[in-house]
Amino acid sequence: MRRPRRRPPGPPPLVTGPVGGASQFGSGCMKGKPTSFDIAYHAGVSQATVSRALRGSPLVSLDTRRRIQAIAKQLNYKVDKNASSLRRQHATTLALLLFEDPTSDDSLINPFFLSMLGSITRACARQGYDLLVSFQQFSDDWHADYQDSHKADGLILLGYGDYLVSRDRLQKLVEQGTHFVRWGAVVEGQPGISVGCDNVHGGRIVTEHLLHLGRRRVAFIGNATEHCPEFRDRWLGHADALRAAGLEPDPALQVDAVDSTEQVGYAALQALRARGADFDAVFAASDLLAIGAMRALDDAGLRVPAQVAVAGFDDIPMARFATPPLTTVLQNTKLAGEVLVQRLLQQLRGETAESVMLPAELVIRRSCGAPAA
Repeated sequence: MRRPRRRPPGPPPLVTGPVGGASQFGSGCMKGKPTSFDIAYHAGVSQATVSRALRGSPLVSLDTRRRIQAIAKQLNYKVDKNASSLRRQHATTLALLLFEDPTSDDSLINPFFLSMLGSITRACARQGYDLLVSFQQFSDDWHADYQDSHKADGLILLGYGDYLVSRDRLQKLVEQGTHFVRWGAVVEGQPGISVGCDNVHGGRIVTEHLLHLGRRRVAFIGNATEHCPEFRDRWLGHADALRAAGLEPDPALQVDAVDSTEQVGYAALQALRARGADFDAVFAASDLLAIGAMRALDDAGLRVPAQVAVAGFDDIPMARFATPPLTTVLQNTKLAGEVLVQRLLQQLRGETAESVMLPAELVIRRSCGAPAA
């Protein structure tokens, strides 16, 4: 006669009462730091079920999820993010790479990008991702320590210098299968995904505003070539507005400015005056250039806005505290940070991600001669 098979002993019962940690269990409970296997033992399920339940997976029933979560709480169990990430080959971390920019101080970071940093950080936190921020020089192997080594699942790039130089490096990222998104102009045939402002529209609306105020000789400070597509697009919008008003853009009223600093804006305005050019307004392709130009006008004894109206682009915090406060074009950094993270996560999930241009908005202050809006 066959003897009945003995059932294996079940898990020790949970002790009811106030939650106090591992001591709530009997003497047969684990010693040391609790693991997901301990939760599986007490819940009578597999370790894989515990992992899915703690991630909130709909593959596990609501009752089972609640039971597992209650046991985890009583055990004072904490998810080991590093171990979990290694199992999934994901770091649950995004890397934000800030590239060196000429500045008037030692930071070498464009203040416009600093204003975007907070929104990117908050957007990552809402999606359950950590953000690794790193300051980079654009060398050939600048990306090697990030996605390639699983330090980060993808890259957010702020700044890249000369676009024609950086384009080959961006193409290399595409060929390597690196997930990345960058802030910058949306250029036809560009490598990868970019999020940027509608720079053509921004250039158009600020020039239209200056023309509406009666200005007819509007100078432009900024690099209007393919080396800097953002500045080029702002120039194109500026030229469109002039032509729509029956005015042909005058090459004598355009001054190149490769770097976006106050010093470069100051020098550009001096170069404009040295040509003997007649102008009654200045549209600078960035706020820093505009602030430098206003300083040069003041040093030359020209009053802003009575004699020369000035407008910039970006709406960095410094713009509202300039003397006089600077009319400019707002790039929505809060929305930009959210969209950059969204587009990168779409790539990580295998979804289709497309480049996008965000709207530009005119901000009227006293530097243009109109009452502040």
